[in-house]
Amino acid sequence: MTAGAGIFITSLVLGAAYWAVWCYRNKGRAGLLVKTGSVALLAVWAFLMGGPVLLVAALALSAVGDAFLAGKAERWLLPGMAAFFLAHAAYVPLFWQLGEGGWTWPVKAGQAALVVGGVLFARWLLPSVEPKMRVPVLLYTAVILMMGAAALALPGAYWLATLGALMFIASDVILSFLLFRHPKDGPANIPASLAVWGLYFGGQVLIALGVTGNLAA
Repeated sequence: MTAGAGIFITSLVLGAAYWAVWCYRNKGRAGLLVKTGSVALLAVWAFLMGGPVLLVAALALSAVGDAFLAGKAERWLLPGMAAFFLAHAAYVPLFWQLGEGGWTWPVKAGQAALVVGGVLFARWLLPSVEPKMRVPVLLYTAVILMMGAAALALPGAYWLATLGALMFIASDVILSFLLFRHPKDGPANIPASLAVWGLYFGGQVLIALGVTGNLAA
């Protein structure tokens, strides 16, 4: 087994362990290390596979965001959102470059549907967001919609990356519901928490595989 394969498998094992044990309850130090390590190792793997700098940067920034969001939302939500904002900001030019020439009418229709859906969701969500967080939420919504629109324009060979990007967006939709619409004193929503991590981590894995796999072909 090569070093790269070992790192990739370790990343998957950590991601699965976090999904099964920690994502729906108090993280603790062990949960923090497992959560952050899963995506950090994915960034290391992408680097070893010769992945683009923007891909490695997006994964590394996501790992930083994971570390922040493993803490209490009252203190670490804004830094976590900032790290993920930068991660999406790295994905946007990466997907634009890889999708050059892919702006067909079906793609434009899909992008329009994504943006309209995102705007409607933000309008529904915003009244539940405390005033100081509304601008960050709007900025984050804008950048993730840009990321999704760019991913939809990727050529068919990059379908894994496109699927991964859409899974990432779905994860953030569910997470925003848990953060801003779910009663703070209500019981934990275990199915939603499982879906958030499964879609997010699975999406990151598919993005990494989709991009690096095509560059190696």
